[in-house]
Amino acid sequence: MDDSGIKKQNWDVKETELFLEILKELDMKKCLDGRKVRNNKLFKVAHRRMTAAGYHRSVDQLKFRWKLLKSAYYKCKREPDSPAPIKIQGWWRYEKTMIAIMESRHPLVGAGVNADRNDEVTEDSDGEASMLHWPQPCPDNSTQNNPSTQNLDLIIKMDPEMDSQLKIGFIGAGNMAFGIAKGILSGNVLPVNIKVSAPSSRNLGRFQELGIAVTHSNVEVVCGSDVVFVAVKPHLVQIVLNEISRHVTDRHIIVSVAAGVTLQTLEELLPENSVVIRLMPNLPCVVQEGALLFARGSHAKQEDGALLRSLLHRCGLVEEGPEAWIDIHTGLSGSGVAFVYLFAEALAEGAVKMGMPSALAHSIASQTILGAGRLLRDSGKHPAQLRSEVCTPGGTTIYGLHTLEQGGVRASTMSAVESATERARELGRKSAAGSRK
Repeated sequence: MDDSGIKKQNWDVKETELFLEILKELDMKKCLDGRKVRNNKLFKVAHRRMTAAGYHRSVDQLKFRWKLLKSAYYKCKREPDSPAPIKIQGWWRYEKTMIAIMESRHPLVGAGVNADRNDEVTEDSDGEASMLHWPQPCPDNSTQNNPSTQNLDLIIKMDPEMDSQLKIGFIGAGNMAFGIAKGILSGNVLPVNIKVSAPSSRNLGRFQELGIAVTHSNVEVVCGSDVVFVAVKPHLVQIVLNEISRHVTDRHIIVSVAAGVTLQTLEELLPENSVVIRLMPNLPCVVQEGALLFARGSHAKQEDGALLRSLLHRCGLVEEGPEAWIDIHTGLSGSGVAFVYLFAEALAEGAVKMGMPSALAHSIASQTILGAGRLLRDSGKHPAQLRSEVCTPGGTTIYGLHTLEQGGVRASTMSAVESATERARELGRKSAAGSRK
């Protein structure tokens, strides 16, 4: 220990032994037998005790060390005959303590360990650990929903800072999937950690250009992913979920972007207690200017929503709300993008009618909408206030607005949102009826 009383940055054997003894004493049973560490209070207590002993680690560092140790435990269980299963200094000295924590009060833990993901762990040059996650084969039906087969993926889901370790899958390769994938790639997730499936190769090329792996197997995507986006047409959702259902485990988060398909329908089509989130993005996700709203299913926890928000934050505005808002968001923003394009087209055609070249008119129309939208978003002002700031008494704008009002643009736009929302609800009712047949 130096003059400041702080131990060296690298974890040594004695520090690790002390840490494990503290965890053992604090009764890991309260943290779901050590395999799904969700109790932040426990790590705060451990942090205080470690600090008192002269080891000044943050709570997050303690959590990460535990993740590494648990990964080492699972690896040793899977490969007991390996001469050096895990590259962790001094593993043999605290292996017994790990076994005591993981197995002494919970004999089922060892029985299902082979169903855990094959987590490889290596030691970085600075002594801290890094974890590389590789896709696992699908577990057989006898173990997929057994509590004893839970693994480190549940921990990864809990930590937004570990987005880069997540495996992301897309079933469907349409515009929504592409837009979300581009947004995710602009964050911490690498292309190698994403896989996309589609029945044909027509739309897969653009994903491959981003370095994303593609396949025609939906099951392959599910088995190799932690978060799975179901991005298919609403009428195909039941077919897809019936196909992948037996491969969905508690480690997965299933995110549906299908318009109108309710959380209840999704949960009925998936195994009991599946973590399901319903998401409605829009096309501007492709340029990271999307508007996304999601609602959590009955088994999705707050941290699952936080993880999704962390993954999607580069896609644009990401908000959470009750499911009743999703269909409204579909009419407002999902379909609303097309309404704006129609208005842009009409603006440009008006300029062409008055003598401006078409290419220039469309360029100016698009920039006008972009600038107006950005000002509306960034100023925080009500649209009516900004509109009034453009109008001058007897000027051109008030004359143009009068013509728009005469044409019923306000009422037509409101009706368009209403119609799109009702259609989304109708699709939801059809989907629910179909899932019960």
